[in-house]
Amino acid sequence: MNREEALNLHREALVIDSHNDSIVAHIRRGNLGLGGEWGPERAGRAGVVAYLRQYLYPFGEGIQLDIPRMRAGGIDAAFFAVDTTRPWGNHLLYAMDALGYLVREVEEHPADLRIARRAEDLIQAKREGKLALLLAIENSNALEQSPHVLPLLYQLGVRTMTLTHSDRAWAGDGCEVENGGGLTRFGRTVVAQMNELGMLVDVSHLNERGFWDVLDCSEAPVIASHSCCRSLCDHPRNLSDEQLRALAEKGGVVGLTFVPSFVDARAPSLERLLDHLDHAMQVAGIDSVGLGSDFDGGGDLLPDAAAYPEITLGLAGRGYPPEALRKILGENHLRLLRQVIG
Repeated sequence: MNREEALNLHREALVIDSHNDSIVAHIRRGNLGLGGEWGPERAGRAGVVAYLRQYLYPFGEGIQLDIPRMRAGGIDAAFFAVDTTRPWGNHLLYAMDALGYLVREVEEHPADLRIARRAEDLIQAKREGKLALLLAIENSNALEQSPHVLPLLYQLGVRTMTLTHSDRAWAGDGCEVENGGGLTRFGRTVVAQMNELGMLVDVSHLNERGFWDVLDCSEAPVIASHSCCRSLCDHPRNLSDEQLRALAEKGGVVGLTFVPSFVDARAPSLERLLDHLDHAMQVAGIDSVGLGSDFDGGGDLLPDAAAYPEITLGLAGRGYPPEALRKILGENHLRLLRQVIG
């Protein structure tokens, strides 16, 4: 496959990225709009996120993913996550503020954006020339240990959630907790509730004990939205070969991420990321591998979303056939979404 053929395939394929932290980044860079709008008049949009996290300067710079960059990179759909780890004592309020900001952006860009509540919404959005946004929560501390919050988040459009970040949460221990335990009783309750609602359980950031607990108690397949392969880079955020196989056997998908320290401790590069994709497919199989950049949250291996076709070009250069490329770019994520959220 030559360069032109690979780029045409990328444009025609349904491209789904399973993790970014872009909405909080837009707020912290000066209450930016997803269309690139910014200026002093947007100060009035500051809310809880802006107050608790403070701004990053200079305003208007440093964003990796927005409408223009998604279009330039051929990304048709993305999981927009709100990481609720840092705002201690205000997890739910923080989540609602960020989600509200994002919903307003969708309303102000009706020709460009739509929130996806079902898998078919992604396909319809592409047909209409729109970008699909899947609402995500990163760290179930957003639930504030209540059994009543998750159904309301679902009604708002949230369709996926990680149980923890890398530290200890009410649902269980993250991957950086020394001698951590598995899921708590609350964590198992959350998994059961997500299964019942039709929400995608995300095991990225969980420690190994928690990972195995999720696979044991979840009735539905799960996602690791932004992780890499531990056998190529020994980082606690990455998955072992045993985990990759088990995730695939459950029907799940791993979204290979662009965080340099997860790709290689010494010399992270695009070629090394492609090595992770090679390895994940050899271990988990062609139906269980996708992409989860972590743009605006540490996914700096690529400069921004506009560079996404470089992955397709790199894989095509390694001899991947069109069917495999389409699966990695989005069909595997779509299959999982169809099975879990409907």
